[in-house]
Amino acid sequence: MTFIVDSHCHLNYGSLAEDMDGVLERAKEAGVGTMLAINARLSEYEDVLKIAEAHDHIWATVGSHPHDAEDEWGITPEQLINMAKHEKVVGIGETGLDYYYEHSPRDKQKQNFIAHIEASRETGLPLIVHARDADDDCAEIMEAEMKKGAYPAVIHCFTASEEFARRSLDIGCYISLSGIVTFKSARELQEAVKIIPLSRLLIETDAPFLAPVPMRGKPNEPAFVKYTAEFLANHFGVGFEELARVTTDNFFKLFSKTKRPDHS
Repeated sequence: MTFIVDSHCHLNYGSLAEDMDGVLERAKEAGVGTMLAINARLSEYEDVLKIAEAHDHIWATVGSHPHDAEDEWGITPEQLINMAKHEKVVGIGETGLDYYYEHSPRDKQKQNFIAHIEASRETGLPLIVHARDADDDCAEIMEAEMKKGAYPAVIHCFTASEEFARRSLDIGCYISLSGIVTFKSARELQEAVKIIPLSRLLIETDAPFLAPVPMRGKPNEPAFVKYTAEFLANHFGVGFEELARVTTDNFFKLFSKTKRPDHS
């Protein structure tokens, strides 16, 4: 069976947490051999960590989503660095800027974002970036911070413009695509992502959100990453096995603190 990675899922949320055994069994049946469980609130860090600790093929991150920048304002790089010392924590985030919902003031989003970048630079762990309707500010912050010292990063659940993709690639970022790219309404996105070299591509579910076609409307889960992979293989003109292999290689190259299974 083809090995595949779900590089971004929220296993401590809703339908996934309620049916963890079933979710993991269906993922196994679909060939999903590694998952990255994302921490989106520092208050939920222990919940995410427990899931990763219980399963060899699940890894965790530490971070605070821009929606929660006001509630969790004042995060320091030192705080994140200390939490990232755990052997199962392999990334910093999910962090970034969200001007679509704007649940938190922009200045607080930016301050928390920069704290995460500093933690990523110091630890060498990849930054997981959420950017929605904030392309220019996000790119400008990342570019300015990159000049202070390099840090690895991935733009998760990419839905932005070709220009933002290019600016992200120019500073060395990877780009991760979710089920959104499979939607019939995502024509502009489908065109924009054509500039992404396969060597910088990751795939994700962002489960339990954003189920891909043909599962749209259902609670998303890691097993469904195969549908996004199948779509992208066709979109980029490569075989499914090749797309799965390259994105798996990319994941383990970027998230180098993980342990790659022998059979992958």
